[in-house]
Amino acid sequence: MSEETNREMSFLEHLEVLRWHIVRAFGSVFVFAVLAFVFKGFVFDTVILAPSSPHFFTNDLLCRLADSLDMPLLCINQIPLSFQNINMSGQFTTHIWVSFVAGIVVAFPYIFWEFWRFIKPALYQNEINNSRGAIFFASSLFTIGILFAYYIICPLSVHFLGTYQVSEKVENIVNLGSYISTITSIVLAGGIIFELPIFIYFLAKVGLVTSDFLIKYRKHSIVIALMLAAIITPPDVISQLLVCFPLIILYESGIIIAKNLEKKNRIDTPVNV
Repeated sequence: MSEETNREMSFLEHLEVLRWHIVRAFGSVFVFAVLAFVFKGFVFDTVILAPSSPHFFTNDLLCRLADSLDMPLLCINQIPLSFQNINMSGQFTTHIWVSFVAGIVVAFPYIFWEFWRFIKPALYQNEINNSRGAIFFASSLFTIGILFAYYIICPLSVHFLGTYQVSEKVENIVNLGSYISTITSIVLAGGIIFELPIFIYFLAKVGLVTSDFLIKYRKHSIVIALMLAAIITPPDVISQLLVCFPLIILYESGIIIAKNLEKKNRIDTPVNV
């Protein structure tokens, strides 16, 4: 093992170690959540509500593209949404919830590091060497997923859902809680989904999946990708395809990772003559 001890730890001792890892991880979330709570102007005006603004990066870029290509439909979110709060404590509870989500997003690298520190003593030295950079890649994929969801999916979702009407007589005045729930769920889903290659790596590492298994169920994965895209995006084809294609690419990356891991295991495993 990577760390030798004179005796095996009992189940309760493992739980105690895990408890302190969880406490430290939660502590990091709490610290960043407090910071997000304090700087609510930046969190809400600059980040959360920004995708509904005409001046948001994606909205402005698409409108410029619409002018260049003479395709007005590409220009989205040019009429700012009107938000309302209908609950007495609605804005306060929303403030707390958004701060908590922000804490999780910012603290994710540290949370993953604490998780890694917990499982590291159970690994052999060669396994530790092969897993170097896991924290960096996991954090990078999570960040890319967050940014992809925030800059691509969120503006499209806000435009579609915010402007959709069953009748011209019905005006859209969006409930703040509903808007926040939509944005946070899309962003968090994006970050988690982009962890797929890391998830496949660990499953392949413990032998639960193989590259042949992943290839065999490739067609099924496309169907699942379409279903996930339909769940986390509004019911328009463009948004669903924008989510589905990265999912397929991530799955294919997982196949490559599993193949490389199997090749590495064959090289490291001595052949008995």
